[in-house]
Amino acid sequence: MSRKKLFLIASPIVIVFLLYVFISDGSEGNSSVTTTVKKGVFLDEVIISGEAQSTSLKKINGPTDIRKYRLNNVKIQDLIPEGTVIKKGDYVGRLDPSELNGQIIDAQLNLENAQSKFTQEQLDTTLTLKQERTAIKDLEFTLAEDRLELERSIYEPPSTIKQLEIKIERAERDLKEKKEDYQIKKRKAIAKMVEVGTEVSKIQKQLEDLTTLQRSFTIHSDANGMVTYAKNWDGSKRTVGSNISPWDPTIATLPDLTKMESKTYANEVDIRKIIKEQEVTIGFDAFPDVTIKGIVTNVANVGEKKRGSDINLFQVLIKFNESNDNVRPGMTTSNRILIDKEEDVLTVPLEAIFSQDSISYVYAKSGLSIEKKEVELGSSNVDEVVIKNGLEENDIVYLSKPEGLDDKNIKPLK
Repeated sequence: MSRKKLFLIASPIVIVFLLYVFISDGSEGNSSVTTTVKKGVFLDEVIISGEAQSTSLKKINGPTDIRKYRLNNVKIQDLIPEGTVIKKGDYVGRLDPSELNGQIIDAQLNLENAQSKFTQEQLDTTLTLKQERTAIKDLEFTLAEDRLELERSIYEPPSTIKQLEIKIERAERDLKEKKEDYQIKKRKAIAKMVEVGTEVSKIQKQLEDLTTLQRSFTIHSDANGMVTYAKNWDGSKRTVGSNISPWDPTIATLPDLTKMESKTYANEVDIRKIIKEQEVTIGFDAFPDVTIKGIVTNVANVGEKKRGSDINLFQVLIKFNESNDNVRPGMTTSNRILIDKEEDVLTVPLEAIFSQDSISYVYAKSGLSIEKKEVELGSSNVDEVVIKNGLEENDIVYLSKPEGLDDKNIKPLK
């Protein structure tokens, strides 16, 4: 082939290449990232993190009657590791008995003193009544002697007989009074013994109650399950060193792992989209490959400020529709709440959308040039937006603004 023919064939190719380079350089100014318009399913989702928890759990409580003994706060001295699977009757933990032990020692000393007082009162009563009975016996002997003497004095002068009668009368009166005094002292002694004995019984009962309470400081489970630590009012978990009170004596719980939910909080913008019965896909940070289907069961009407934040957050509860042996209470969840779903729609990344005077447009390739094309937008999520009009499937659009096209007119919708 002659050089002339080769030149004639190559020249158009070179011209087209140079023309492309010239137009491309003049239009773009640099290499920009592009993407294609896709057609398919669009999902509008709210993605929020939460924490897995059981909707049905059995509480493992410490003793509830500690307030009766002025124990308003008791420290947890020992607690088995969270996540331990236990059976009914297994050891769970122990409370610090230091303050209770002090009360038991005081009660033991009080009981010893009361028992000693009871014994002393018993001895005093026995001695006193014995003396009273002896005095009565002496009076009865004296009276018997006087009566015998009266019987023998029938031949004595009347005055002597009269004196003996008076003496007998006085002895009878003294004997009667002595017996009455004895009955009074006896009743008084019995009452005193009852009083002291009641004090002994009272302290003895108190000591028995304290000893029973002391045994209850060693806590065992009354059901089968997996131990999860109870939470304080501020959300922190109760562990060794935490306190329990008579109003909240729970130290741990046994959750039902077949009845789980995700407790999460949405901000003021997202909460407007969330309603009951919406479908949710639940993921887990600990198990990236595990997902569970769920459903929104409760949406709070009133917001609350979480600790360390001034933003109002609204509680959302999401029920698990299925169970998984890997899932445990306390695991962090990623909840994808399905707000809307559209089939066979065109979508582009949000980065591809620009706006000017309330007009939305894209930078789209058109042959060897770039056009600013107006687009009609539909629903959007955090990643992409639906294109209702203005683009076709597989059109190429730019994710950043190409240089040198600021003054180019926007091609309106047809």
